[in-house]
Amino acid sequence: MLDIRRFDIYRKIPKDLTQPTTAGAVISMLCVAFIAFMIFNDVLAYIFIDLRSEFFIDDPGREGKIDVQVNVSFPHMACEYLGVDIQDENGRHEVGFIDHTNKMPIGDGGCRFESRFEINKVPGNFHLSTHSAATQPDNYDMRHTIHSIKFGDDVSHKNLKGSFDPLANRDTSQENGLNTHEYILKIVPSVHEDYSGNILNSYQYTFGHKSYITYHHSGKIIPAVWFKYELQPITLKQTEQRQSFYAFLTSICAVVGGTFTVAGIIDSTFFTISELVKKQQMGKLT
Repeated sequence: MLDIRRFDIYRKIPKDLTQPTTAGAVISMLCVAFIAFMIFNDVLAYIFIDLRSEFFIDDPGREGKIDVQVNVSFPHMACEYLGVDIQDENGRHEVGFIDHTNKMPIGDGGCRFESRFEINKVPGNFHLSTHSAATQPDNYDMRHTIHSIKFGDDVSHKNLKGSFDPLANRDTSQENGLNTHEYILKIVPSVHEDYSGNILNSYQYTFGHKSYITYHHSGKIIPAVWFKYELQPITLKQTEQRQSFYAFLTSICAVVGGTFTVAGIIDSTFFTISELVKKQQMGKLT
């Protein structure tokens, strides 16, 4: 009958034929500690997601359109006077856009203005003003707090590093209420692909700001809040990557096997040297 034990390449040595040493014990403990540390780091590398960034020239997202979300509070301007106007170099000129617009009274005669709309991928602007109101207020005061100005898909739940909403929490309450505010936005398309292959098309932007007094053709001071935008031709793509399970197992095996091999060589070297020293001391080394 065939004895399967003949195929064992890991032959066992009886304990009474082995000799423990202090150096071997120290090396073994260091070896175990090192393996535990390396395995812990490999587990972290497997669990956590890396984000790879690259730049290229492209026009991602929906053809020719960008979604915009506006959320701004005007503590001293009533809702009935406020509206959003949209215009661009394609010839669009829409005064008093009302679709997907919500105006909520706040405080003593103030208004929180929220709106969602689309803009074309060409230079243009949208502005919050009283231009579309049936009647103009007796007193103008366009001091405001910007809660958010976002473009494209919402990526706030991704906790990404970047300039996706740099105007958030901007407060102009200390400025002159008659000032017109102008924000110059440089928009950069930003594509985010998670490790499951889902794609979000958002936009990062930087801004410049200036405020000034402007006069209507009638001679009256009619302030507004302008957002003038221009798209950049370069797209930033961020891709989530996770180490494969195969690579994780390979790394674990390499750590364990390599550490035990190197530790065995070190232990064997120490043991051989110590034996030579003992023989030298006993005068047995010729």
